[in-house]
Formats: sequence, structure tokens, C-alpha cells
Amino acid sequence: MNRLLLLTFLVVALNCAAQKSEETKVKNTIEAFFDGFHKQDSVLIKQTVSEGIIAQTIGNNKDGTTAMRTEDFSRFLKSIVSIPDSVNFEEKLLSFNIQVDGAMANAWTPYEFWYNDAYSHCGVNSFQLFKDGEDWKIIYLIDTRRKKGCRE
Repeated sequence: MNRLLLLTFLVVALNCAAQKSEETKVKNTIEAFFDGFHKQDSVLIKQTVSEGIIAQTIGNNKDGTTAMRTEDFSRFLKSIVSIPDSVNFEEKLLSFNIQVDGAMANAWTPYEFWYNDAYSHCGVNSFQLFKDGEDWKIIYLIDTRRKKGCRE
């Protein structure tokens, strides 16, 4: 009986360790995405995403109504690369909530966005990832953007 209990404990422990390892890999993929983002390196960003990635944003229009906008990812990359060196920007990820099921993962990352060292806005990123062989790739990214209710 003791051996069966020990074997069960070992199987559960190994499964938990494997799950944490995959969560770490997902987090590393997202951090690499933002490393490329901050370095304005489209090649580095492309290494973290799948072909055909969908990127969307939820925020307020100029008239104050909430809207969702789908972004062309190649246009997003061009806009990041074309930011002048005189502009300093940083998206600070505040935490990670990662869930993994086999070859699918979701990551929820609240953030603050800083522009030229001044606080700009906040929101949440929601990443969907697919495990392509050994690598996790971002297949879907949606974020919220708001100026109110950010810094409580």
C-alpha cells in the first residue's frame, strides 16, 4: 500500500513539474515578444508568433464608445520599427496568469504603458498560444486600453 501511495505521489509531482515547465516556456515566449517590441526588432517578434496571428484591441473611440479593432500584424510591426529613437516607450507587464492544456495555452497579463517616461494608459493582454513542436507561438493577441481605473 505504501509503495502504491509513493508511486501515485511521484506521478502527480512529475505532472505538476511538467506543467510548471510549460508555463515557464509560455512566459518566456511572451517576454521574448516584448523584448523584440521594446528593441523595435521585427525579426525577434516574428520568432514568437505564428503565421496568420490575429491581433485585436478593445478601447474607446474618440466619441467615448467602446470598440474592438482588428490590427493587420504586418502594419503593427512596421509601426513599431518606425518609432523614432527619440521616443522612449515601455509596456510593463504587472503579472502573469498562465493556463496550459496540452498544446494550447492562455496568458493574461495586466500592464502599464509608459511613453517618454510618462504614464500613458493601462490594460490587459490576453495571449492564446499553440505549442508548435517544442516552441510556443502566439496565435492570438487581444488587449484592452484605458486611462481610467488603472492605478488604484
